[in-house]
Amino acid sequence: MTVLREVELAAERAGDVPERAVVTRFPWGHAAEDGRFVRAARAGDQLAFERLYDRYARIVHGLLLARVPANDVDDLVQDVFLTAWRRLDDLRDPAAFGGWIAMIARNRALDFHRRSADEVSLPDDLPARGETGALAEANAILDVIRRLPEAYRDTLVLRLVEGLSGPEIAERTGLTAASVRVNLHRGMKQLREKLER
Repeated sequence: MTVLREVELAAERAGDVPERAVVTRFPWGHAAEDGRFVRAARAGDQLAFERLYDRYARIVHGLLLARVPANDVDDLVQDVFLTAWRRLDDLRDPAAFGGWIAMIARNRALDFHRRSADEVSLPDDLPARGETGALAEANAILDVIRRLPEAYRDTLVLRLVEGLSGPEIAERTGLTAASVRVNLHRGMKQLREKLER
C-alpha cells in the first residue's frame, strides 16, 4: 500500500510514472476525480453522477455492445447506470468507479443472456438492399467481433464502434496504453482472418 501511494505521488509530481514502479489501474488524477464525483453523488449531487455518466457511458455502451444484440444495448446502458446509482453506497473505494461500472455492465450482459427468450435466426443468405444491406453487414462484423477473446472484443468495439482513441480506452478501462495497442493490433488481425474465411 505504501509503495502504491509513493508511485501515485511520484506520478503527480513528475507527470509520469517512474520506470520500475507499480502501475495503478487508473491514472491517479482520473481516479481521484471519480472519487470526488462518487462522494458528491452519494451526498445527493445529481450533477456529479451526470459527470460520471458522461465519462463512462461510451465505455458501458461498448462493453454491452460486445456482448448483447445491438437493439438491446441502449436500454441496458440505462439499467447499468440505474443500478450504479442505487448501489453507489456499496462501492467501497469511490476512486474505483470505472472498474466497478464496467463490472456491472459485464454482469448485466450475463444476466441478459440468462433471461433471454429463444430467438429465431434468419438465414445468412437472406438478401438485403440499400441501408439495410449496410446494417446487415455491420451486424455480421459485430457478430464476428463478439466471438473474439474478451480483451480483443472490448477494445475493438470501444475503438471501432464507440470511436474512442487508444489513450481514451486505456484511461477509462484501466488498461495500460501498451495493452490497448496490443489488444487492438491482435484483435484486428484476428478479425481480418475471420472475415476473410
